[in-house]
Amino acid sequence: MLEIASIDFSAILPFILIGFAAQLVDGALGMAFGVICNTLLVAVMGVPPATASARIHVVEVFTTAVSGISHLLHRNIEWPLFWKLLIPGVIGGVLGAYVLTSLHADIVKPFVLAYLVAIGIWLLVRGILYPPKIQKPTVIAPLGLVGGFLDAAGGGGWGPVVTSNLLVQGAEPRKVVGTVNSVEFFLTLAVSATFIWNLGFADIAGATLGLLIGGVLAAPLGAFMAKRFSVKLMLTLVGVVLTATSAFGLYRALM
Repeated sequence: MLEIASIDFSAILPFILIGFAAQLVDGALGMAFGVICNTLLVAVMGVPPATASARIHVVEVFTTAVSGISHLLHRNIEWPLFWKLLIPGVIGGVLGAYVLTSLHADIVKPFVLAYLVAIGIWLLVRGILYPPKIQKPTVIAPLGLVGGFLDAAGGGGWGPVVTSNLLVQGAEPRKVVGTVNSVEFFLTLAVSATFIWNLGFADIAGATLGLLIGGVLAAPLGAFMAKRFSVKLMLTLVGVVLTATSAFGLYRALM
């Protein structure tokens, strides 16, 4: 049984700060916890991609559970959309986790960072051009499959990829956010189980506690920021930070 006195808080302090910063942004935007955490863990802290993604998804099991229950109580879930995203999303997530744990970290790292650079640029462009052009939603299941795979393989991306794509297609914002966040609980549960099966729990436990502490502490502040800053400004700032940090990490990985 884990005792508080036995925890080395100085060792997990960097992870507490990363979790705090990521949840601060995620609370204001409704997305990007996984992407920001993964960018900082892989590009700055030098954590192997598979281990980083595993830590993030274990933490998100708790955060998405609370979020999903909240959306359920507020009737923000569109159940037909939920079921169309659930199965493809879980399949994509398990495949992404399996692929990431099957390859050597030095081989995977440049591709993960390149993906994060692309996500950062995408968020930057979306912030500059916000609001996006609205169209009738047509693609759901394939989007869930791709979003789940990229989320596990890249350590984040379910929210930015799936939520934003559905909004661009014309779905109702309140239902999209509630449904996608609720599906994410089952996605992170499946991905976490896959990572733990392949990596073992001991390899991800310590830093995971730090991310969880930081995320919980930042949650109220993120909600406060959401009322004070425009979505356009926050998307632009996140895009700049993710692009710059990931590009730096990619440069170091390729040198």
